[in-house]
Amino acid sequence: MSLKTEPLLQVTGLVKRFGGFRALDGLQFHLNAGEILGLVGPNGSGKTTCINVISGLYAPDGGEIRLGNRSIGGLPSYRLVHAGINRTFQVPKPFLTMTVLQNVEVSIAYGGHGHEGLDARHLLELLDLESHADKPAAELNSAQQKLLDLARALATKPRLLLVDELAAGLNPAELEKISIKLKELARSGIALLVVEHLMGFIDQVTDRVIVMNAGKEIFEGILGDAIRNPRVVEVFLGHDSTA
Repeated sequence: MSLKTEPLLQVTGLVKRFGGFRALDGLQFHLNAGEILGLVGPNGSGKTTCINVISGLYAPDGGEIRLGNRSIGGLPSYRLVHAGINRTFQVPKPFLTMTVLQNVEVSIAYGGHGHEGLDARHLLELLDLESHADKPAAELNSAQQKLLDLARALATKPRLLLVDELAAGLNPAELEKISIKLKELARSGIALLVVEHLMGFIDQVTDRVIVMNAGKEIFEGILGDAIRNPRVVEVFLGHDSTA
């Protein structure tokens, strides 16, 4: 009989306002170590805002974010990296004039793990970037820059990895490789929160999904059940398909 463990990430009543607009309006969910949770919803539902708040890019206006037994809402990004949270971005912004290898080495140093045996070249090898190690990052195509963004995030040894539309722009072979890699990361104990519009990719990699609309959770469960939920169908299609 296994003992129940506390969630690695607990989001409760999360609020983020931009003027009079509530981008997050009481959002709540949890994420366990070794789990991949998908965050899906129509454009403007608050998915990326959620990641931006958890990663410290924005401060919350209400609610609580806990990493393990620690309240982390409002902490700056660099402190969250050292606490074990990192992320990828929809549009990666590597150091373009530095080599691919140097980009990862800087992240290892920034994450505070420079003397713990992290191997930058090994990270590049895991993501099929080793052959580009000595090229300036500016020479990578957009898909390769996304993989470099993932390598830089992993270089800080996160316990929680926030993945923002990593699959966009990848071809089917690249999608298959990255889905395998994300599942390997989860098996190693990392918790992943994945924002994505490609439902096939979400279905392939996630254990559960949270469906958002207007800054709130409207469904939690597996994607196969979500697509049969009348409220979810109405949000995505603008009407209830059972009508």
